[in-house]
Amino acid sequence: MKILFFTGKGGVGKSTMAAASAWQLSQKSRVLIVSLDPAHNLGDIFGTVIKDGKAKFTDTLYLSEVNLRKLSREYLQKEIDVLSSTYRYLQVLNLDNYFSILKYSPGIEEYALLTSIEKTIRDETDFDYIIFDTPPTGLTLRFLALPKVTITWIDRLIGIRRQILEKRYTIHRIRGTLSSEETVLDYKEEDDDILKRLWKLSDNYQTLNRTLCGSDCNVILVFNPDILSLRESQRLVEGLDDLGLPLRLLINNKVTEANEEMAGYVEKQMKGMAQDVPLERVHLSKTLLDGREGTLYDVPEGIIPDSW
Repeated sequence: MKILFFTGKGGVGKSTMAAASAWQLSQKSRVLIVSLDPAHNLGDIFGTVIKDGKAKFTDTLYLSEVNLRKLSREYLQKEIDVLSSTYRYLQVLNLDNYFSILKYSPGIEEYALLTSIEKTIRDETDFDYIIFDTPPTGLTLRFLALPKVTITWIDRLIGIRRQILEKRYTIHRIRGTLSSEETVLDYKEEDDDILKRLWKLSDNYQTLNRTLCGSDCNVILVFNPDILSLRESQRLVEGLDDLGLPLRLLINNKVTEANEEMAGYVEKQMKGMAQDVPLERVHLSKTLLDGREGTLYDVPEGIIPDSW
């Protein structure tokens, strides 16, 4: 299974390029396209309504839009339930008041999105391609960085937990059997529920990180022929390089006769940062829609290389 992330500055046309690529690939393969952007327009592009879960567009193309607000609530509630069941004795401190404001905590949306990506990759094995239409650059880089950041924190927490168990065992040998109404203290690592959960989380994030950095993952950067788009795209290339994520394709979108000179300049700057990455140029063309002049993308038929 191949995984494609379409990313870039807000408004550059990521969703349109992702949708065009999904349609192209679905002519020969089974494709699922997932919108992670809070400002969904995937349904509008395909002229259909996407409800919770997947919507079948053709026999080989399925559409999905992630409800970030709902996803964040579900993620937070799951973590609160784990904390409440693991540390029931702390309920006397009235932690519910603290839990109620966790939804405003930095990182909740990023972890919720990452959880959704991990679940989609793990569960949707019937598809040859999964295409993710991502949010604007900042949020995308943050949730793509989370696996490595989280693995580092989990390793540290495992070390701290082992120290706690070691000290408990020392106390046990001095004072005899210890117990509580909540939990019988365990001194073997394999019997400790918290360590088991940390090991499971570590395995999940290690697997996801290997997938994101692997040969079957492809990041496609979409940009426009203007300076603001160029600057943000350059930051994104640097971020992807720092994270070890594979940038596979550059798309210069919304090129016209009027901005062709700027398009050439932007492309030169981008190729200077990503010399070995292929680049596609997508033009805008004027046409008549229902008797009115409108704008259409002149999308190349083979925007995604056949080798993918």
